[in-house]
Amino acid sequence: MKRLLCAGLGLIALTGMAAAADLPPAPQQYYKAPAFVPPLYSWTGFYLGVNGGGALGNSNWDTAGSFNTTGGLVGGTIGYNYQIGMAVLGVEGDIDWASIKGSSSAAGCLAGCTTSDSWLGTARGRLGYAADRFMPYVTGGAAFGNINASTPGLAGGNSTNVGWTVGAGLEFAFAPHWTAKAEYLYVDLGKSNCGAGCAAGALTDNVSFTTNLIRGGINYRF
Repeated sequence: MKRLLCAGLGLIALTGMAAAADLPPAPQQYYKAPAFVPPLYSWTGFYLGVNGGGALGNSNWDTAGSFNTTGGLVGGTIGYNYQIGMAVLGVEGDIDWASIKGSSSAAGCLAGCTTSDSWLGTARGRLGYAADRFMPYVTGGAAFGNINASTPGLAGGNSTNVGWTVGAGLEFAFAPHWTAKAEYLYVDLGKSNCGAGCAAGALTDNVSFTTNLIRGGINYRF
C-alpha cells in the first residue's frame, strides 16, 4: 500500500512539473524612464539692455497753472538680479534721451509757458516673483532729469532735479540669455525755480514736472 501511495504522489509531482513547463513565460516588468524636466530659469546675474516708450504727464507753473506734457524717450539699461527661491531681488539703472514737453497760454502767461525735459534717468530697486521664465515685479527709487521752463522773448531756466519714481512691470525670458520687459513708472522730479523773467510780471516762478512712463525693453543677461 505504501508503495502505491508513493508511486501516486510521484506521478502527481511529475504531472505538475510537466504542466508548469508547458506554461508561457511570465511577462517581464518594464519600467518607464522618468520624463526629462528642464531646470527652472535662473534670474541671477548681470544684464545690459535698451529701453524706450512714451510719456504722459503734467507741469504746473505758479503763473500759468497746470497743463499736460507728452513725448517719448529711448536709452540704455544696466542691472543685477539675485534669486532666492521664488523671490528675485535686483537693482537697475537707466539713462534715456527724452523729448517730453507741453505748453500753456493761460492768462498768467499769454506769450506761452513751455516746460520740457530732454533727459531722464532712474536708479531703482526691484522685487520680483520668479514663475520660471515669467517675472512680475515692483520697483521704486530715485529719478533724475532736467526741467527746462521757458517763455518766448524772456529768459528761462534749466535745472537738473532729483526726484523719485515707483512702478511695476513684467519680464519674460524668451531665450537663454535674452529677456523682454514691459513696465510702468510714475516719475516726480519735484519743482524748479526758473528765475526772473520766466513769465511776464513774475520775478520767480515755481515749475513742477511729473510724468507717467510706459515703456518696453530688451536685456541681454550674462
